[in-house]
Amino acid sequence: MADPRAALAALTAAFERHLEACAQRRGEDDPAVVAAYDDLADAFEEYDDALLEAYGEMTPLDVYAGPDEDEDDDDEDEDEDDEDDEEEDDAAEEDDDADADQRYLGLDDEDFDEIEDDGEARPN
Repeated sequence: MADPRAALAALTAAFERHLEACAQRRGEDDPAVVAAYDDLADAFEEYDDALLEAYGEMTPLDVYAGPDEDEDDDDEDEDEDDEDDEEEDDAAEEDDDADADQRYLGLDDEDFDEIEDDGEARPN
């Protein structure tokens, strides 16, 4: 049985190492930052698993798995996802075009009353 306190200590240390690596970052793909990121993700998963095993509880957080981490997926699945995204974008553009004619453009001069200096409204 994993100890959640030990996993929490390792997670806290991983956060510290990640912060230090980010503060000393040298370039966009700094290997120290990438390694600290990976270590932090692993430490978080170990803590979450230990918490679940010991107490039946989980954190409300998930580790983001970006496109680089989805290497196990088939190319066909990625192509289908891309097609779905394009269809959604096209539908959103069509909705925007339909709404363009119905946009609120403000009031015309005839649609509001002028206010005189004494504060009373008078009709146009």
